[in-house]
Amino acid sequence: MRKTVILFCAIAGLLLSSCKSEQLVATQSSPAKREFRGAWIQCVNGQFLGLSTQQMQNTLSSQLDELQRDGCNAIIFQVRPECDALYASNIEPWSRFLTGRQGAAPSPYWDPLKWMIEQCHHRGMELHAWINPYRAKTKTTKELAANHIAQRRPDLVFPYDGQYILNPGIPENRDYICKVVDDIVSRYDIDGLHIDDYFYPYPVSGQTIPDDREFRTNNNKNIANKNDWRRENVNLFIQQLEQTIHKRKPYVKFGVSPFGIYRNRRNDARGSNTSGLQNYDDLYADVLLWVNKGWIDYCVPQLYWEIGHKSADYETLIHWWDANAGNRPLYIGEDVERTAKHPDPNNPNVNQITAKYKLRKQSPHVNGMVLWYAKAAVDNVGNYGRVLRDAYWRMPALQPLMPFIDGDAPGHPKKVKDIWVNQDYVLFWTAPSGHGWKNEPYKYVIYRFDDNEKIDLANPAKIVAITNNTFYKLPYSGGKQKFVYVITALDRMSNESKGVVKKVKL
Repeated sequence: MRKTVILFCAIAGLLLSSCKSEQLVATQSSPAKREFRGAWIQCVNGQFLGLSTQQMQNTLSSQLDELQRDGCNAIIFQVRPECDALYASNIEPWSRFLTGRQGAAPSPYWDPLKWMIEQCHHRGMELHAWINPYRAKTKTTKELAANHIAQRRPDLVFPYDGQYILNPGIPENRDYICKVVDDIVSRYDIDGLHIDDYFYPYPVSGQTIPDDREFRTNNNKNIANKNDWRRENVNLFIQQLEQTIHKRKPYVKFGVSPFGIYRNRRNDARGSNTSGLQNYDDLYADVLLWVNKGWIDYCVPQLYWEIGHKSADYETLIHWWDANAGNRPLYIGEDVERTAKHPDPNNPNVNQITAKYKLRKQSPHVNGMVLWYAKAAVDNVGNYGRVLRDAYWRMPALQPLMPFIDGDAPGHPKKVKDIWVNQDYVLFWTAPSGHGWKNEPYKYVIYRFDDNEKIDLANPAKIVAITNNTFYKLPYSGGKQKFVYVITALDRMSNESKGVVKKVKL
């Protein structure tokens, strides 16, 4: 993520002043039953350096608990920042952002990715493994392990502004990255595989990409323009990566988080009315092609700017993405700190939380958002986390549907019974029959209605639990009031079955 972290202590009064109005707006709006509510947890900011295994687990547990309370249903966890690993890999070395020295295993030993999957699933969250595909070394890394790809095969990388980049113009690098991803997908029970905005490197004055030789030797289509050739290299990689993921596990979602501007209108009539750096021209990433070809399963443009930004206005950009990227689920990458810092142009007494929320709600193709970054929400910068919890993420949400992967619902739960177990009154049921990932139940949704209330499964306010268990402890209180519970099954893609009704007295 291309981001500078800023402290905003001096503006606490402005930050806090938006809370009541934000809650009012969210309470009055219709809640979404299906919404991607994600948060990026990154390692390159060094938040885990110097921590013991137990300290890091405690830190992550605390963050996950807070995000769960705030309504988050998906974590995007950085596991490969520079051709290294925050998981047990036989291909790439352990990350220095985990242990302090690249290649050194954590002690006491643990596997952060495996642990995070278990922790997220226990909390009802998805876990998307986030990799930086081409970056082989960050600026701050001074020592590479002997088994690092840049040490073993220096011919596959090029230096650029203190970094090493796997050369996208070398086909072998596409195969290498896909090999790494296939290893992750095959061995870990992830829900998604996520890449961010680092394709060709962000342009730096005085730096050139040294790929003249590859342009001559690896240009099988005889593309005349080098920029078009670079885009073709990235296109081929995205297509191959999608095929690699879905060949191994069709239900693993492939997501991309591109820089927030596709093209400026001055360069392309289809572009946005902006004047910043461009995916297409500067990073050689043709994101709209990937969306329209169906090579990615979801898109999260990084709209980190504020409403009213001179070069990249948030309002302009969310309208543009909503109009142009609706062929796949569209989530908005939201900068928590910048949103909390800047005043609403129409109401300078409050920050932009409410205004941005309204814009997302008014955008028919926007199916959710991802918080940049998780810790800012956990730290409740500008009351952001509290507003999520009390207002627009206050009700549970299922994941958006992806019928292009699978659109068929599983069978409904069987044999629903209410039973006393010792001192607990419990609903039990059995899983519906079904074989394979398309038909097997993965989770269950429990709804509760008053005795004479109309059953409306479209209303998320009636969801009391989303669970992997086949039982639910009822809140018994004397047995004098009647309630109606409805239980449905979800498959791997969150397709929902018909409901099974059970009346109880609590």
